[in-house]
Amino acid sequence: MDEFIPVIAIVTLFIGLPWLVFHYITRWKTAATLSGSDEKLLDDLHDAARRLDDRLNTIERIMTAENPNWRQQSLPETSRQRLLSDGE
Repeated sequence: MDEFIPVIAIVTLFIGLPWLVFHYITRWKTAATLSGSDEKLLDDLHDAARRLDDRLNTIERIMTAENPNWRQQSLPETSRQRLLSDGE
């Protein structure tokens, strides 16, 4: 039994340990890539964000056309004072 301990240690060191390391390296590399559904989800989210940004810009243009001072009027009094003091 005592002669098997060094053999088991050598096999574990030179076969088991590299196999374990390479196994998890391979798992890490495959998990780091995006799947097709992930890419589609990101594209959909990007399109939704772009549409929302366009809508917000449109609303801001309409509000500016109706009332050029709407931004200043929508700020709380403390923020308005801070903006005025920063501009001076």
